Amino acid sequence: MAAAAEPGARPWLGGGAPRPGSSGCSPVLGGGGRARPGPGSERVGARSPGPAAAPGHSFRKVTLTKPTFCHLCSDFIWGLAGFLCDVCNFMSHEKCLKHVKTPCTSVAPSLVRVPVAHCFGPRGLYKRKFCAICRKSLEAPALRCEVCELYLHPDCVPFACSDCRQCHQDGHQDHDTYHHHWREGNLPSGARCEVCRKTCGSSDVLAGMRCEWCGIQAHSVCSMALAPECTFGRLRSLVLPPGCVRLLSRNFSKMHCFRIAETPALEQGEGDDGVDGGPAAGPGRETLAPAESSKQTLKIFDGDDSVRRNQFRVITVPRLARSEEVLEAALRAYYILEDPGNLELHALPLQAGDAWARAKAGSAGISKEEEEGGSRGSESCEASPEAWVIRALPRAQEVLKIYPGWLKVGVAYVSVHVTPQSTARTVVLEVLPLLGRQAEGPESFQLVEVLMGSRQVQRTVLADEELLLNRLWDIRQTSLRQVSQTRFYVAESRAVAPRVSLFIGGLPPSLSPQEYSNLLHEALATKAAVVSVSHVYSSQGAVVLDVTCFAEAERLYMLVRDTAVQGRLLTALVLPDVLHRNLPPDSCPLLVFVNPKSGGLKGRDLLCSFRKLLNPHQVFELTNGGPLPGFHMFSHVPCFRVLVCGGDGTVGWVLAALEETRHHLACAEPSVAILPLGTGNDLGRVLRWGAGYSGEDPFSVLVSVDEADAVLMDRWTILLDAHEAASGENSVADAEPPKIVQMSNYCGIGIDAELSLDFHQAREEEPGKFTSRFHNKGVYVRVGLQKISHSRGLHREIRLQVEQQEVQLPSIEGLIFINIPSWGSGADLWGSDSDSRFEKPRMDDGLLEVVGVTGVVHMGQVQGGLRSGIRIAQGSYFRVTLLKATPVQVDGEPWVQAPGNMIISAAGPKVHMLRKAKQKPRKAGTSRDTRVEATPALEGDPK
Repeated sequence: MAAAAEPGARPWLGGGAPRPGSSGCSPVLGGGGRARPGPGSERVGARSPGPAAAPGHSFRKVTLTKPTFCHLCSDFIWGLAGFLCDVCNFMSHEKCLKHVKTPCTSVAPSLVRVPVAHCFGPRGLYKRKFCAICRKSLEAPALRCEVCELYLHPDCVPFACSDCRQCHQDGHQDHDTYHHHWREGNLPSGARCEVCRKTCGSSDVLAGMRCEWCGIQAHSVCSMALAPECTFGRLRSLVLPPGCVRLLSRNFSKMHCFRIAETPALEQGEGDDGVDGGPAAGPGRETLAPAESSKQTLKIFDGDDSVRRNQFRVITVPRLARSEEVLEAALRAYYILEDPGNLELHALPLQAGDAWARAKAGSAGISKEEEEGGSRGSESCEASPEAWVIRALPRAQEVLKIYPGWLKVGVAYVSVHVTPQSTARTVVLEVLPLLGRQAEGPESFQLVEVLMGSRQVQRTVLADEELLLNRLWDIRQTSLRQVSQTRFYVAESRAVAPRVSLFIGGLPPSLSPQEYSNLLHEALATKAAVVSVSHVYSSQGAVVLDVTCFAEAERLYMLVRDTAVQGRLLTALVLPDVLHRNLPPDSCPLLVFVNPKSGGLKGRDLLCSFRKLLNPHQVFELTNGGPLPGFHMFSHVPCFRVLVCGGDGTVGWVLAALEETRHHLACAEPSVAILPLGTGNDLGRVLRWGAGYSGEDPFSVLVSVDEADAVLMDRWTILLDAHEAASGENSVADAEPPKIVQMSNYCGIGIDAELSLDFHQAREEEPGKFTSRFHNKGVYVRVGLQKISHSRGLHREIRLQVEQQEVQLPSIEGLIFINIPSWGSGADLWGSDSDSRFEKPRMDDGLLEVVGVTGVVHMGQVQGGLRSGIRIAQGSYFRVTLLKATPVQVDGEPWVQAPGNMIISAAGPKVHMLRKAKQKPRKAGTSRDTRVEATPALEGDPK
């Protein structure tokens, strides 16, 4: 058990050493001679452990040299003195010290209720945001959790604890009551406290608290006065409660569980202290001190793992600093809250990176030359910082906290003494009576070690004969930081029946279940004993697999993403189970589909915003598997609504998927709302959702969805059959197999579709340029001007039948079938004039209106409100015969249709859409119910 210091290492003791000031414990860095007490304490002011109400903080009085704000009350600190925590940089008034309740970063892991890992996306620039670890502003590209409001510097990620939102049950500490999930800071400057109604947000410091489920905001002191239970706030009817979602994920990361695209590769310093020897500064983010400075810069490692990876933290200390001061600075750099008397610093040999990165540090022997190099110290290394590793001293016994693996218990943890003879079994026997489970047999329980990393929570079941003191020693030798992120749980040793649902998309359509099973077996070598096909969506070429083995599920998931069938890459998604019987009676959760390619970069921002406002399990990215996985996941939910974020084409895509899966849904008629992100957004205009998303608060959008009115809308089926072309000259060459498309808005033939086709081709050639609605409309104008003198005489190339009656067409260049009173970005193509020949158009009357346009000029006049189209017919059944290959577009999706027939008829039941309720004028002085959004949004005026 006793661990010897590394051969050739120079011990720098933090306790249990010769008396302070002797040459044995206080070597002088940078020169020979006897060490003297350094001037650090006089320079920085007196240090105090801080009041009892400030958990873990180590405050000291400092002299302020620039404007500074208090992190508790967010007010300006008047005068020249403030109190600063040496570890986490918490700054406070003297009068506020006794009210500080926010825990220090060093003790935050011990306060986590249920460990849940974070989901960090790619680096980004976040203005007026602050790091939750070091509390400093994010001036350089930083990281943000995609599920909660955690912002971090890249080099602070290893020190973040796994305190993300618990969004589903995973068989570990599942519960049916929900408490507020508080996150500190990064509130808007105008945020108001729910208790005292005073401003609690700040754009100057990390201050204020917010629940990440219900959005309630409060001062850190005021939050203590609120009831701990969370009701999910204003959006409670739209949120899918975490207790109603079950996902046994085991080794699947949270990125996989929430279907979030992973960052291709870690950038330098991301997720680690430093990469390839790159320095990661400590809490103060010190830089290398010049050679002639009175300070010295040191590289600090916290164990074997950081030495092997050559990942270190950098501290700057006075050259004449005492050993205790250097050790304290090293512990602060790693946010380690341990008694310095149990630790010591060992100097690593010179050029430690190469030799030590390949050999195990600690007990491994090194050469005599390296040993001599370590003893020479700074004599041959004045130009580079010295390297030190923090080591733990051997202990005869230790106090260990044991947490219960179930939540319904009166205590958070119990403490037991661990001796060299203590095993996992003896600890379980000692702990059970303390937790009130002495009546149950100890063989029904096991000791579980949980590593609460910021990116992943790892659980390890310890063997009964495992010596815990040895286990703790091994952890400390590997990484001292890891000790604070490691917990031990007593859990029931029940067998968990593994079951994982894998959605596999991209398969060939129209196959039988057995054919799909054989195809997957050939491509993926699936194991029939543990893998079965539970659902088949033949028309869309997708299946859902039930896998009863975690290892097989993980293997299939990783393999599918790199597998192609018939030249098409497959898609794999991990889908949770919705426990629909646990849903509250008034719950009508919202299923959100977002097309990140729509609306420039707004789609990507909305995706992140909705994940934070709702349960991320109910938010789906359409470029990752389409809408089918979402409808399958909600198939047993008795009542739900749908929000589609995208253009008219995206809405049509989702409605088509809804039509195909309707017979699988317990809620056969879910209402659909729209957040328009496209260019035209005609359906969004008709349903009052506006001409396009312009940065409105996503929380306000969700409130509008909750208050929206349900209306009906016709859906139409278009049968395209090129085999019956009447023209003999091209009928064989241009023949295509019959296909069916769905229509919601309009169908255009001729010049209208030709302009859409030219725009579509231009966007396919240079998609990066089509990131704004203004630019897209400019391209439409340009291609329209190119066709202004174009004339093909469409009336001579097509034939039209309405209700089995031939209709004579006037001289036109475009024929348009409209279902809604908006076309071409809001134009009224039918017109408002009354006509006794036709009924007044409605989108739920079971009728389509047929309108003609004479060319580009006529279309421009219609969009300018100067004219309307040429009214031709109105009916419910149409047959169009194309005599030549002709451009056709349906809901903005264009193509060239070969000669043949187009049959347009009503498609089954009407769809239920959500129309935004008219906003009632608010009285002066009344405040609206608001919730702060995670991502700053531009102020907008939704129509």
